[in-house]
Amino acid sequence: VQLVESGGGLVQPGGSLRLSCAASGFAFSSSHMSWYRQTPGKERELVATIRSTGIIRGYADSVRGRFTISRDNAKNTVYLQMNSLKPEDTAVYYCNASSVYWGQGTQVIVSS
Repeated sequence: VQLVESGGGLVQPGGSLRLSCAASGFAFSSSHMSWYRQTPGKERELVATIRSTGIIRGYADSVRGRFTISRDNAKNTVYLQMNSLKPEDTAVYYCNASSVYWGQGTQVIVSS
């Protein structure tokens, strides 16, 4: 099983980033997928989850209205579109499959 995140980086407040997570080695199309984030000294926080059908299960209150999770089952990829970014969105963002498998994470820094 592999989950490979990409798309992180440094962005100014108010900017946007699109994270991608390329999956392989398991039945992606029948798996629910999630994005989590973590900052030093804090627990990993669930950001958003999307069902295998593409129905979005929900978002954390802190990102609702700014972030959008989506998936492309033909490409075995899940995305996180992040708009109106704030400094408090700074974290390592992780992709998760079926609450079991984890990616290595991608760093997002929101700073001027």
